[in-house]
Amino acid sequence: MTSPDTDPALVPELLVSDVSRSIAFWCGVCGFEIAYERPDEGFAYLTRGSAHVMLEKHGVGRNWITAPLGPPLGRGINFQISVPDIAPILAALRGARHPLFMAPEEKWYRVSDGEEAGVRQFLVADPDGYLLRFQQSLARRPIN
Repeated sequence: MTSPDTDPALVPELLVSDVSRSIAFWCGVCGFEIAYERPDEGFAYLTRGSAHVMLEKHGVGRNWITAPLGPPLGRGINFQISVPDIAPILAALRGARHPLFMAPEEKWYRVSDGEEAGVRQFLVADPDGYLLRFQQSLARRPIN
């Protein structure tokens, strides 16, 4: 469970079509844990290390919807989730026969005028189409 001293400043709350199916994916395959849930409200708060996300069943309770929803949900956004090693998640996804949105890659991003940070990363869509970008840090290096 989180506390005011460890709560992240930003926690996305995602509307989903089936909370149980989403929990099976986020927890059973991607390694998140249920911090707490309110099944009667179709709500679950999940964590994986310092990554936090809330799942809420569409059509139950208060949903703040600015426009009609249509699948896939979450168009135009991906959630970067830092992990120590992407290999166990990839193995779990293969075991679940869940397709990747983007195959694993090594990518270097400029972080300052003279330095870049390397990551190994991949993208996968959850059951409602939200993109999760799992990445492990490789190193930082000067830009040549």
